[in-house]
Amino acid sequence: IDGTYKLGIWVRDNTQGVGTMTYMDSEGSFGALGHGINDVDTNTLMEIEDGTIFDTEIVSVRKGVSGTPGEMTGMIVYTQEHILGDITENCERGIFGVCNERAMQLSADVQAVPIGFKQEIRRGAAQILSDVDGEAKYYDVEITGIHFERNNVNRGIELKVTDEELIAKTGGIVQGMSGAPIIQNGRLIGAVTHVLVNDPTRGYGISIQSMLDAA
Repeated sequence: IDGTYKLGIWVRDNTQGVGTMTYMDSEGSFGALGHGINDVDTNTLMEIEDGTIFDTEIVSVRKGVSGTPGEMTGMIVYTQEHILGDITENCERGIFGVCNERAMQLSADVQAVPIGFKQEIRRGAAQILSDVDGEAKYYDVEITGIHFERNNVNRGIELKVTDEELIAKTGGIVQGMSGAPIIQNGRLIGAVTHVLVNDPTRGYGISIQSMLDAA
């Protein structure tokens, strides 16, 4: 009205959510989600200054149905004793950072899993590791397609949930499973990244090789 120019600024000073850690190596470096954290309103990849990961208790699951993705709801207690590490990088292939001593101690008795590279991935039986009811368990899936020629690295692995127990609990893949490790022939080959909205038993994953390249 007064003829002066004004500048509109969109500020997002923090974000939070529930996801799955894909791996932690012997040095404490971790990778999670298998895709980046995007702004909920603009859908652009967020630039982060720093971040923190916490252990989370899953308190409820909304089952996915055709047309509506499901969701795991977690309770995050923002206290020092629940911190597991720091996020240092947010990119299209996941979030990455360094675990603290507490996380290292919690995983001290966990058996290491060898890496399976892109050329070792085959169509057929596989498993995903996910905690949907307070206990991390392996659930059966089938790899139905391999598409590493695509530009979208987050959808290089096409999969279908075949485990009746998981389908009964969640309907298939739900929000919060992003980052869930995909295991085939005893090797970590990738991580769950997306669900097909019209069929929650189907979704996509990223190869672990792509995540490690980004890390």
